[in-house]
Amino acid sequence: MERKRMLRLASLLAAGAAVLSACGGTAATPTTATSSTPGSAPNGSSGEKLTGKIDFQVFGDPAELAAFRAVVDGFKTVQPDATVNIVHVPAQTDHMTKLSAAFASGSPPDVFIINYRRYGQYASKGVIEPAGPLMEKSASIKESDYYPQALDAFRYKGTLMCVPQNISNLVVYYNIDLFAANNVAEPAADWTWDDFLATAQGLTKDTNGDGVNDTHGVGVDPELIRLAPFVWANGGDIVDNPDKPTRLTLDTPEAREALQWFVDLQRVYKVAPNEPEAKAEHIESRFMNGRLSMVLASRASTPSFREIEGFEWDVAPLPMRKEKATILHSDAYCMAASSQNKELAWAFVEYAQGPDGQTRAAGLGRTVPSRKDIAQSDVFLKAMEPPASSTVFLDMIPHMQLVPIISTWPQVEGVVNEELERAFYGVITVDEAISLATEQTNRLFAEAETAK
Repeated sequence: MERKRMLRLASLLAAGAAVLSACGGTAATPTTATSSTPGSAPNGSSGEKLTGKIDFQVFGDPAELAAFRAVVDGFKTVQPDATVNIVHVPAQTDHMTKLSAAFASGSPPDVFIINYRRYGQYASKGVIEPAGPLMEKSASIKESDYYPQALDAFRYKGTLMCVPQNISNLVVYYNIDLFAANNVAEPAADWTWDDFLATAQGLTKDTNGDGVNDTHGVGVDPELIRLAPFVWANGGDIVDNPDKPTRLTLDTPEAREALQWFVDLQRVYKVAPNEPEAKAEHIESRFMNGRLSMVLASRASTPSFREIEGFEWDVAPLPMRKEKATILHSDAYCMAASSQNKELAWAFVEYAQGPDGQTRAAGLGRTVPSRKDIAQSDVFLKAMEPPASSTVFLDMIPHMQLVPIISTWPQVEGVVNEELERAFYGVITVDEAISLATEQTNRLFAEAETAK
């Protein structure tokens, strides 16, 4: 394990030095600016030294937290007299609860991490300091540095609200050793739903003959963000209008067919763990313990999977049907409009989203960098640790779609997830799940404020 960490650090430093050299700076010595305007120097450092303290609220497991700590440590080399206090909340649901309570009490963190699916509720209330106007004046970061798909996810009423740190998508993580042991071919770039199912069936095994599968072919959380790419790949959509949705459209033939196929992975083909098995051990833990051959997850799972020592693993794109499709997974650095130290908060965001900050985060595996220069550099593509096929994340960017950005989307997802889980584990039928989810979300769509 220690050797892995040393290799990771060596890879990060070597690749980071190459990237920053190409960008005209170094990790340890920021270029001095000629102006004292915040953000006038490379890597998010103003010409003047800043003081004071800001709170930075993040979520994630210890491996994910390490990436944020690396960014904060790097900022300290640029602004040694300033303090960034990390407020860590492990679970994203608890992070959102704490964030909402903080805004309600008038004491939100100065900077916080949030997923694009969840920021609409705050943007609609005007509590986020828009990043667009600040970026227009910045000499260290500009919109053209980033993939437009990630930026568009954080535009609200035409204004960029937050600066995206990543542009991940849903991929298939797979256990290379289990594929080899069962004589199953590794996923091809153009594999189909039929290929995916056949692969999962070939990897689902009752190894001791007791009638219970000891290893399963695939693990997937029965959630809308896991289902949506399959609906899109089948030529359907999850809502009637992605920009201004008024209802779910899971009842269309294309969406219903995708939902039935998704549910049947567990109910009919038994290639996914059943409900008691899934409740007893989360699918990512099952994958890490070698009892699950494939798992559908975003790049955020990579730091944890890099702790695996018992087998080799890699990533593959989602299987296609009528077309290729995947879903955007993107978090951003947002500033609270009520922050009492916006100059320091913005300097930190600039640094975190500049070449140095994104290099540090990418080197620890959690993110697919939203900056094109870092994503296409060795620090991401040629890391000394898995996955070897990191290009999969970049190759699928053109096929990436977003869920609607509306103020009530978290509640919509919550309703759909509850009914989808019941269908996935055989409590209700697919048609019942569609009917119940549609009926219960109509009010949420009617009350929503949209980003367009």
